[in-house]
Amino acid sequence: MTVPLRVADPHIERPSHNLRTVVDVAVGVLVASDGHFLLTSRPPGKVYAGYWEFPGGKLEAGETVKQALRRELHEELGIEVEQSISWKVEMMDYPHALVRLHFCKVLAWSGALEMRELQGFSWELLPVAVQPVLPGTVPVLQWLAEERGYQGATHFVAVPAIR
Repeated sequence: MTVPLRVADPHIERPSHNLRTVVDVAVGVLVASDGHFLLTSRPPGKVYAGYWEFPGGKLEAGETVKQALRRELHEELGIEVEQSISWKVEMMDYPHALVRLHFCKVLAWSGALEMRELQGFSWELLPVAVQPVLPGTVPVLQWLAEERGYQGATHFVAVPAIR
């Protein structure tokens, strides 16, 4: 299966694709029974700090996507994944990394949310109110819109004030 490559911030230079190793990332799309989904902000000190995304993280050596998803959501959010399904795969070319995002819908979990990396969180519907949205999050919002029959903007882009 060929996964299309999306390019984030194309105006920023990056090394040749041939010199970059693909980083596999498990991403959880937590969907509550009322249809809201969870977005978290990237913590201070990380690339794209303050941008909103679906939670998750890199696969460690020997881990499956589901194992990494369980570990990452426990480490970041303090929850235990009880039911998840593999959903979509997306390749993102960020200036700092070439990333293969394995999106999983998380349909059941236990435990109260704890923002263990001091990130913010928000339960959202379309269009999402939080901004800025991480480029790798945008396709997921579009997929959710298609599934839900939602038409219109899925998110908004902050425009700097002109002085």
